[in-house]
Amino acid sequence: MVTTYNVLIMGASYGSLLAAKLALAGHNTTLVCLPDEAELINEGGIRVRMPIRGRDGLVEVASNDVTGNVSAAEPNDVNPSDFDLVALAMQEPQYGASGVRELLDRVALSRVPCMSIMNMPPLPYLARIPGLDISKLADCYTDASVWDNFDPACITLCSPDPQAFRPPEDAVNVLQVALPTNFKAARFEADEHTAMLRQMQTDIEAARFEQDGESLELPVKLKVHDSVFVPLAKWSMLLTGNYRCVEPDGIRSINDAVHSDVEQSAAIYNWVNELCQGLGAAAEDQVPFEKYANAATGLLKPSSAARALDAGAQNIERVDRLVKSVATMQGLQSASVDETVSIVDARLEANRG
Repeated sequence: MVTTYNVLIMGASYGSLLAAKLALAGHNTTLVCLPDEAELINEGGIRVRMPIRGRDGLVEVASNDVTGNVSAAEPNDVNPSDFDLVALAMQEPQYGASGVRELLDRVALSRVPCMSIMNMPPLPYLARIPGLDISKLADCYTDASVWDNFDPACITLCSPDPQAFRPPEDAVNVLQVALPTNFKAARFEADEHTAMLRQMQTDIEAARFEQDGESLELPVKLKVHDSVFVPLAKWSMLLTGNYRCVEPDGIRSINDAVHSDVEQSAAIYNWVNELCQGLGAAAEDQVPFEKYANAATGLLKPSSAARALDAGAQNIERVDRLVKSVATMQGLQSASVDETVSIVDARLEANRG
C-alpha cells in the first residue's frame, strides 16, 4: 500500500528544496512562511532549479507539475497534529519570532516527530549525544528556552549539505541549488518514526521528473543513518568554510575561505572531525577533507551567515561558538576556531551598536 505523508516545513526558503523533493515523491507539504510568501506560493507554487550531472543548464521543478501538493501558511494557521512530520528549515534566530515561537512550542507539545535541516542543531537533539551536558551550551543559542518543551526522542537532525539560494532577480518562490548533495539524517529513537523517514528516502530515490519526453533522476536525496553523529559531519565544513567567510572588515566566498590557505583549512577541518570522534563519532560518519575541499571550489558566494552579518544582522546561527563550547567541555582548544569566534563576535557587536 502506498503511504502519502503530510509534512509541515517551517521555513520556505531552504525548506522549498525539501518540499520539492517530497512532492516529486508523492508526499504533501505545507510551508510556514511570511504572508506575502504564502500568498505567492499558494497562487503559483514553488520553483526549484538544480544542476544535473551530464546536462547543461538547470532543470526547473515546478511544484504545480508534480504529484504531491505544496501549499503555504502563516504560523498561526497550522496545527502540528495534522501532520506526520515537522521539518525545521528556518535559521535558528527566527524561532524566537512572534508567531513562530508559539508554533514551535505547539510542535513540541504535539510530540509529532520533528526533523531539523538547520545548520545549528536544536538543543534537544544534542541531548541524544551521550555524555554531552547541554545545560552548558544554552548561551550558544539566540534563545535556548524555545526548545524547553521538546522530548529529545521526538527530534532528529539532518545535515543540510545541499547548498541553495534565492536568486535576487526572481520572486521569493524560486530557489536555485548550487551544490546538489544529499540530506543526511540520523534515525529517530523510535523505530516507527525512523521507518517513516526510510520510506521517504525510498520514495525520493524512486521518483523521476519528466521533461521533454525524458525521465530524469534528480539529485539531492534523503539518506537515513543509524548513527546520531552523521549530521555532525557538517560542523567541520561550517568551521572551515562558512564561518571563515566572515572577515573583520568584509566577507569572502566559501571557496576563498577554504582555498586561500588549504593547509590551515585542512587543520581546522580535521580538528573538528577529531572533536566529533571524541564524542563518539566513527570515521565513517564523517566526510574526508579532500572531498569537501573539492566541493568548495564550486561555492563562489559567501555563506548565508556571512551575508546576513554583512547586511547588519544582530543575530545569526552560532555553530562556531557551539563547537568551541563543546571543545572546551572536552578539554580541547583551537586557536583558529577561537579567532573565527572572536571575529564573528566583533561583527555582531558592531551590528548591535
